[in-house]
Amino acid sequence: MSDPTPSVDPSRFSHVVMFWTDPAQPNAADELVAGAEQYLRNIPGVVFFHVGKMVPSHRPVVDQSYQVGLNVVFTDKGAQDIYQTHPEHVEFVEKVFKKVCKKVVIYDFA
Repeated sequence: MSDPTPSVDPSRFSHVVMFWTDPAQPNAADELVAGAEQYLRNIPGVVFFHVGKMVPSHRPVVDQSYQVGLNVVFTDKGAQDIYQTHPEHVEFVEKVFKKVCKKVVIYDFA
């Protein structure tokens, strides 16, 4: 008989980022998505990468206040720590994030 609880890979580390863009910049969400694709997707240690714009929902439990979401899964927390100081991530923050964002909320979990 198999165990009904799903298996969890403790070596994985999830980094979920919600971005609120500058409403004075109509192309901010598109610039943020393009910048994340350019700078973040290929940083070593990333095993899953998805960035996209908020999708409207009729469900009241779905937060629709942000404009862009980023979901990155790493091999482990150490890989995420390296990602944070990687030159491509630093460049993304300086050249894209600071230019088009007003707020960010991050959820990290393993």
